[in-house]
Amino acid sequence: MKKSQLNTTPYDFEGKLPLRQAIPLGLQHVLAMFVGNLTPILIITSTCAAMSDAEQFAALQVSLLQNAMLIAGLVTLIQLFAIGPIGGKVPIIMGTSSGFIGVFKSVADVMGGGILGYAAIMGASIIGGLFEGVLGFFLKPLRRFFPAVVTGTVVLSIGLSLIGVGVGSFGGGTAAKDYGSVENLLIALVVLIVILALKHGCKGMASHSCILIGIVFGYILCAVLALVLPTTAVAADGTEYVKAWVLNWDKVAQAKWFAIPEFMPIKPVFDARAIVPVLIMFIVTAVETVGDISGVMEGGMNREATDKELSGGVICDGLGSSFAALFGVLPNTSFSQNVGLVTLTKIVNRFALACGAIFLVLCGLLPKLAAVVSIMPQSVLGGAAVIMFSSIAISGIQLITKEPLGARNMTIVSVALGLGYGLGANSAVLSGLPQSVQLIFGGSGIVPAALVAILLNILLPKEKASA
Repeated sequence: MKKSQLNTTPYDFEGKLPLRQAIPLGLQHVLAMFVGNLTPILIITSTCAAMSDAEQFAALQVSLLQNAMLIAGLVTLIQLFAIGPIGGKVPIIMGTSSGFIGVFKSVADVMGGGILGYAAIMGASIIGGLFEGVLGFFLKPLRRFFPAVVTGTVVLSIGLSLIGVGVGSFGGGTAAKDYGSVENLLIALVVLIVILALKHGCKGMASHSCILIGIVFGYILCAVLALVLPTTAVAADGTEYVKAWVLNWDKVAQAKWFAIPEFMPIKPVFDARAIVPVLIMFIVTAVETVGDISGVMEGGMNREATDKELSGGVICDGLGSSFAALFGVLPNTSFSQNVGLVTLTKIVNRFALACGAIFLVLCGLLPKLAAVVSIMPQSVLGGAAVIMFSSIAISGIQLITKEPLGARNMTIVSVALGLGYGLGANSAVLSGLPQSVQLIFGGSGIVPAALVAILLNILLPKEKASA
């Protein structure tokens, strides 16, 4: 009996697979989320550094990326196995959330960027994570407020808000002096083509790890271009600068091979201007996590998620995010990319996913690996980001259309995107309102879209089932 339990299939959540099976299956999940786990930190630190304290961020970035890998691995293990009520025991991979990018960019603008701006983001993340954790304990009575049409609208709004960020990276980064140059666009386009070719022209690991392979190809392309093209140029003001696509290998050489992750590399600052909009975003994140867990249980295990699984998952989401902020890492939440991978492959074995999580922890102890990622040109990142961010929008559409799109649901989606997302995406229309309102509803469009969807779901009468 014991022997049979130790030789389950990859399609069983419980049980232990042989390592020769579990390790590659776990790495497959890591490959699907590795770049996405680090992308938000690259974007937000670059945003803050562009405003102030660029030199300090250059020194901190490797440490933050190192910590991001460690935290993602640890929080994933908690989600898989649970510690008391923390963790849903569901086949979910956790990682640094892209959903907060829009709100955090707005917070950085208000706080003036730099170390202070990032510290305020960390303080808001600690408070917001604790708030979501408490919310998770009361999820059962609140669950009726988050049907698929609401969660789908939120996920769609997240994807739409990030597409512009991805296109900005596609051109080399909006802060780059050579933004939109032929070299940047060419590099991003080649990375995009490689990803598409692998995704739809190959099978197995090559297909599932197409984003990582595309990124590696982008690095190689940048290294080759540096041998045949000028790596510097002269700006309009006469100053010389290094082009954005050039790889800074000196940063990798200076990084250590092994290091213990630093606790509180940036001491958090608690500022109401940052906390209020981030608190609302954590409510949105709870809704998204409910959608992710529901999707992975239905797609991977052919059943609905239980109240206990949803509650534990949201609690892990919140407390894991607060824990991440103590290490300078942005909120850790469920990863939609991996939900899609589970739905596609039906591989839900907990031991296999745990092997991937342990690999992430090991990566978190190797600063050189974090340094290699930190020198990634924005154009290389952009070639992958436009696909990753757009896929989030498609996931939202799939959730919305999970149920028949009747008149009621059509109204919820239409008004939430038209009024909610539209106000946020065109924040100038709110310029006559108090700054606190602008900060909450302006910027990304995610928060107002979520609030409108939740409100309409409560107010609009249910459609009567046809006889």
